[in-house]
Amino acid sequence: MSTYSVEQIHQGLAQRTIELVDGTKLPAIGQGTWYMGEISSEAAREADALRLGLDLGMSVIDTAEMYGNGGAERVVARAIKGRRDDAFIVSKALPNHAGRNAIVQACEDSLRRLEIEVLDLYLLHWRGRVPLAETAEAMEKLKRDGKIKRWGVSNLDRGDMEELLAAPNGRGCETNQVLYHLGSRGIEYDLLPWQQQARMPIMAYCPLAQGGSLRRELMNDSAVRDIAERLSATPAQVLLAWAIRGGDVIAIPKAASPDHVAENAAAALLHLTEEDEARLNEAFPAPGRKVPLEMV
Repeated sequence: MSTYSVEQIHQGLAQRTIELVDGTKLPAIGQGTWYMGEISSEAAREADALRLGLDLGMSVIDTAEMYGNGGAERVVARAIKGRRDDAFIVSKALPNHAGRNAIVQACEDSLRRLEIEVLDLYLLHWRGRVPLAETAEAMEKLKRDGKIKRWGVSNLDRGDMEELLAAPNGRGCETNQVLYHLGSRGIEYDLLPWQQQARMPIMAYCPLAQGGSLRRELMNDSAVRDIAERLSATPAQVLLAWAIRGGDVIAIPKAASPDHVAENAAAALLHLTEEDEARLNEAFPAPGRKVPLEMV
């Protein structure tokens, strides 16, 4: 595999940017924290990995109050100490905290664990019983109160998004974070085109698949491996390059080791050809009909 300097990777990420609804530009590859903060002895290593990601230009760090029962947010706090301006911090509120009163406490709790004064982006983790209109109203109040700069949602399908944007404050939504990778392409049927038309980017969680047999199938596929060999890359880098190929998806893979962090960041330097995409489409075709939104 070819190696790249920190400067080359940083420049590559700076050139592969995604624009939020408010015009904010973010690197197309960020950092996830799912499963971080669950083992106290691993916290320092996890924070070091996130700091390396910041050094390489992966400024977006995605976390949630649910991850490790707040432990992941505490790991992020360690990672960004002394370098808050280098990071774009995203956290998520649980559905039972999405009401106009509960979300204030949830947000303040996340800010306390993160040891910051304001979140760059705050998401509804998935839809629950609280009406989307109420959540949108509450998010806008958090903005006015200076606790968050932007807000969005996660795990919402097209019908949910249409309902949200029809609400009085719904057009304040900046993004929708959903499962998306080469082996899970259901959003391409209607959600992704709808968001492209609305000029609202997707944040792709688990862009390398969560693990297990599907991840092994993707990594070991002959088309993926052939393309990786041609590009002097790894299969994981090919999968990340595929996820961000259209210029409207931010991928947030999780990595807890320096090698994996650097591998993820360097994927921004890869560019797939039309032939590459055709081979991957043949190996893992998008569905030709509407399918339920996948979640993990």
